[in-house]
Amino acid sequence: MYAIIRTGGKQYKVQAGDVVQVDKLDQKLGAEFDINEILMVGGESTHVGQPLVKGAKVTVVVTKQAKTRKQIVFKKKRRQGYRKFATHKQEFTELFVKAITSPDGKVAKTDESAKVVDVAAVRAEKAQARVAARKERAANKGTAEVVKKAAKKVAKKKVAKKAVKKTAKKATKTGAKKKAAKKTSKKA
Repeated sequence: MYAIIRTGGKQYKVQAGDVVQVDKLDQKLGAEFDINEILMVGGESTHVGQPLVKGAKVTVVVTKQAKTRKQIVFKKKRRQGYRKFATHKQEFTELFVKAITSPDGKVAKTDESAKVVDVAAVRAEKAQARVAARKERAANKGTAEVVKKAAKKVAKKKVAKKAVKKTAKKATKTGAKKKAAKKTSKKA
């Protein structure tokens, strides 16, 4: 069984167990209520309203109250120097369709349960997790800095040893060349 409901000036085709996003409704999170603006009920027998079907109702549960993703609103008139940029987030209510009741008295129910999500609480938890991660990184940064400084000292010592070895090699090579040059000059 399905129904066509009207809410917020729009029409939605719903079945038991569906999740629908509609324009914001003044209902609390987790609230269960009936929608009585039913335009049509279909299934085995079809009931068409004029404009509404009398005796029909759709039972829904509010699962989420939030805002949609950010939409960009950009206006421009070419060659006029007119540009406007704005963004918009539309508020919505997410509804879980629990049951549909036709005017005959037939009821289509779902076995599933509504999963209520408190967006504000989820956002707060994520913010706390970010703060905790930041603090942990800061605490580890102190120990990491000590390790980096020690590594730099060791690297400097290695570089200094290599430099000493290179200069010693150069000195022995140049010393040997000078001695060879002295010997050849004495012979002549």
